Amino acid sequence: MKIYHAPNTRSVRIVWLFEELGLPYDLEKHKLGDLGMRSPEYLKVHPMGRVPALQDGDTTIFESGAIVQYVLAKYGKGRLVPDTSSPEFAQYLQWLHYAEGMIMPPVNIIVVETILLPPDRRNQVNVDRATKLLSRMLGAIDVHLAGREFLAGDFSGADIMTGHACTVARRLGADVSDKPNVAAYIERLNARPALKRAWAA
Repeated sequence: MKIYHAPNTRSVRIVWLFEELGLPYDLEKHKLGDLGMRSPEYLKVHPMGRVPALQDGDTTIFESGAIVQYVLAKYGKGRLVPDTSSPEFAQYLQWLHYAEGMIMPPVNIIVVETILLPPDRRNQVNVDRATKLLSRMLGAIDVHLAGREFLAGDFSGADIMTGHACTVARRLGADVSDKPNVAAYIERLNARPALKRAWAA
């Protein structure tokens, strides 16, 4: 399988997943904003010219959450997913999708307003609003993690999705000093050898 990857993007999740599962993969590296990602050839892989994307034989799939679900369903052999009969299964689904549904929208605004836009086009009101919303999103995780190491029982695909989003939020300056469970969770995840390898990829 081939992973289309750019460092410090959502594609880190996919490399992390493959490293946790011990699955072999080929890595095609890009830099965010590479003109090659707008080429007709690459747009056949990812129509938005982004990462991640995964090629598995004749199947190409993009959107990080979908890739995580696909790989775990097809190649996970029951790993990193609670059994559907488990009370943790609903929690798994909730936190698997929480990353993109709740954390990444304000993260995206912060990235655009503080990194991607030129200074004369930035809007501090948008940054402040997104930062406040992001704090609320992380607060819900902090409450849920009380007495827990991971989001849905054992370490799972939900931690790959939402744990990565928590790490990105903190790297962008989200204050987790009042969220000790989130702060400890981020440290716990980033101590995992598989995630260290994914960040280095």
